[in-house]
Amino acid sequence: MGIIQRQGIKNLITTYSGFAVGFINLMILQPRFLTPEELGLTRILFSFSMLLAMFVPMGIGNATTRFFSLFKDSATRHHGYFGFMLLFPLVGYAITFVLLWLLKGFFIGQYAENSPLFAEFFVFVFPFILILALLSCFNIYAYVLLKTTVPSFINDVFTRVMVMVLVTVYYLRWISLDVFIGLFVGIYALQLIILSLYIWWEEPPGFRIDWQFFRLKGFRQLFTYGIILWFAALASLGLKELGVIVLGKYMQLEFVAIYTIAAFISTLIEAPLFALEKIATPKISFAWNDNNRKELLEIYEKSTHYMLLVGGLLFLGVNLNITELLHFLPPAYRDVEPIVLVISVSALINMATGLNASIIFYSEKYRYGAITLILLVFVSLGLQVMLIPRFGLAGAAWATAISGVLYNVANYLFVYKLFDLQPFRMRSLKVAALVAVLFIVFRYVPASGYVWADLAWRSVLITGLYAGAVAMFHLAPELLVQIPIVGKYFERKGD
Repeated sequence: MGIIQRQGIKNLITTYSGFAVGFINLMILQPRFLTPEELGLTRILFSFSMLLAMFVPMGIGNATTRFFSLFKDSATRHHGYFGFMLLFPLVGYAITFVLLWLLKGFFIGQYAENSPLFAEFFVFVFPFILILALLSCFNIYAYVLLKTTVPSFINDVFTRVMVMVLVTVYYLRWISLDVFIGLFVGIYALQLIILSLYIWWEEPPGFRIDWQFFRLKGFRQLFTYGIILWFAALASLGLKELGVIVLGKYMQLEFVAIYTIAAFISTLIEAPLFALEKIATPKISFAWNDNNRKELLEIYEKSTHYMLLVGGLLFLGVNLNITELLHFLPPAYRDVEPIVLVISVSALINMATGLNASIIFYSEKYRYGAITLILLVFVSLGLQVMLIPRFGLAGAAWATAISGVLYNVANYLFVYKLFDLQPFRMRSLKVAALVAVLFIVFRYVPASGYVWADLAWRSVLITGLYAGAVAMFHLAPELLVQIPIVGKYFERKGD
């Protein structure tokens, strides 16, 4: 766990730095510098392109995480694995481009009435898909080499800063909307170039494929795994992005912008899990390859407990301060407290179940997880189509939350039944009770009406009470024993 702890901390710092920039960007800058329709255009353009970009690599990203350890050999440049990996997005993009071009009229027709700007700028989807697909592959390649910190910084901080600069330039009317959208896509192209240069600088990749070695290691198994996980990855992204895409069909783009901001606030809760996954999933893959169940259980137990512990505090911080947080936004964006709460509950459950999806998808039983995920995306789509026309933004939130909860419950049951791995202990129940008690108590504490004062005193008091309870009830013994002053009082064995 040493590597996971060190790089996990670095990734967490980078991730939250990115969220800080994202907060300024999406909560302060963009709602004031862009019209709701323009903001909605950027979000649906990204979500639509990202969803289709998941088709392009044909599952090679997941296959790389699962099987790269079998090819890892710096002396041979990993037997040309990088060149092998590139074949998939190139072929996949050719297929996707042709299909999308043939169906272009259909997609434009779906959005022409309620989201005419997206229909007008639909052509930008074509380059955006390729850029996002290659970014996905290159990031995974860096992660399996255990080079996570710099790519995380490029993804989470650099790109968001560049978007802030671009939005400011557009607000000053130095460029037109056409140029703005072109440069918006161009920022991700620049991100791809920088990431490529970093990979080359750290360890020049191999393009000459050792086909004999690939056949020896079971090319068919890798290909089959990749194809199955291809659909699963698409379904996973669909659970997150369907709300935005379906909203654009049934409602105007300004509502897409409002929903995007509400969803962004909720994702603050899941940020630690995103940071942990970047470094822990390759370790899980290696543990399965070595049949090291002891390490798997250790990773699983610690991921569930500490993600619940951190996620609980973030859940309280977000939802008990939501009124004050929304004051950063223009009035049109403020009526989303119920939406934030619904999505936040789903995010907390995702945190509490830890790395269960990674344990399934990098095992021999990955088909169970893939089938479940694919079925759930149809459930999510059905819920979106039923609930959005009737309940609007709230319908999108409930559809997303219900699908996410079902997915995590299913993953937990699969891991328990298939591998006999049970991560939860009594201390997990205590953390959940602590979160519930503090939420109920502070939910009914009246505000003073001074936004900054309420935000400050409530945050300090919640954090103090939460940390005190964690120490008093020994909910984080591994952390407490590392604090010299208090370690000798709290170190103990067991839960």
